[in-house]
Amino acid sequence: MNTAKKRIWAIAGGKGGVGKSFLSTNLSIDLAQKGNEVALIDGDFGGANLHTFFGVNQTRVSISDFIKSSQLSLDDILMPTGVPNLRLASGAHDVIGMANPKQMQQAKLIKAIYGLRVDYVVIDLGAGIAPHTLDLFLMSNSGILVSAPEPTSVENTYRFIKSAFYRKLKNVMVHSGVRAFLEQITESKHEDNPRTPAELIAKISGINAQAGETLKYEIAAFKPKLVLNQVRTPSDVRVGFSMKQACLKYFGINLDYVGFVEFDNLALQSIRARQPVILHSPEAVVSHSIRRVGHNVRQNYHLVPTT
Repeated sequence: MNTAKKRIWAIAGGKGGVGKSFLSTNLSIDLAQKGNEVALIDGDFGGANLHTFFGVNQTRVSISDFIKSSQLSLDDILMPTGVPNLRLASGAHDVIGMANPKQMQQAKLIKAIYGLRVDYVVIDLGAGIAPHTLDLFLMSNSGILVSAPEPTSVENTYRFIKSAFYRKLKNVMVHSGVRAFLEQITESKHEDNPRTPAELIAKISGINAQAGETLKYEIAAFKPKLVLNQVRTPSDVRVGFSMKQACLKYFGINLDYVGFVEFDNLALQSIRARQPVILHSPEAVVSHSIRRVGHNVRQNYHLVPTT
C-alpha cells in the first residue's frame, strides 16, 4: 500500500436506479481481488444500501456515528465485508439528520477520506445534484458517471455534468463579479446566458481576464468518466459515443467513455441473493464487463468508435 498514490473513485448518476451501488460494490471487489486495500464508502446519505449487497441487514456503526462523534475516526467504522482487502463504511442510519449534511460535517468527511490509509477509496454517491454529492464527486481522482442508455437517464447525466462543472467553477473563482455571474446563469434560464463554452469564456474574460484564463484551464482539466449500464444492443453502446460528442460540443467538456456493462439476468439474481455478482457469478458476461470497466479506469483508457 502506498498512501501517496491513493486513488479516490466517486461513482454518481443524475438519476436513481441506474446501477451506481451495483457498480460501486462490484468494482470495489474487483480492486480488492487484485490485491489492493480498498475502502468502500456509502455516500448516499438519503438512502444508504451498500450493506445489503453484502447480505448484512444492519451495521453496528455508520457514517452518521462518525460525523456526530469526536472520538471515532472513519477507519473505526470501516467494517469487514467478507471479501479480503475490502472494508465498508456503512451509510447513515439517521436518514432525516444526514440526508443533507452541513458544510462542517461534509468537510470532516472529506478530510477523513483523504486521510484513509488504503490504496483505493470508492464512494457510492446518491442520485441527483445536491451540493454535498457534487463536492464528493469533485474531490475524487476519478469521477465516474453511471447512466442507462435511455433518454431520461442520459438527460439527467448531462444535468449532473453541467451542475458539477459550475460547482467546480464557483469553488475556484475568487473574483466577486465572476462569482455573481456564475450564480446568475446557474439559477436562471435567461436567453442571454452563454450557450457554448466559447461564449462562457468570452463573457467571463470580459468581466476579468485572469478568470477567463482560469476557466480555460478548468474546462481542460475537468474529465468525468462515463459508464453505461444495462446495455443490450450495439445501438446502446453507441449512446456513450453520442454523449461524449454532445458534452464536447455543448459544454466543451471531455467526457471519457470508459466502458459499458452488458445486461445479464445473473445480475438481478445476484441482487436477490444479496451477493455481489462478481462473487455470485464470476464468469458471467456482466462480471467480465465490470472487470473491463475497472481496468479502463485504472489505466485511464477510454473507448473509441470502431467506424
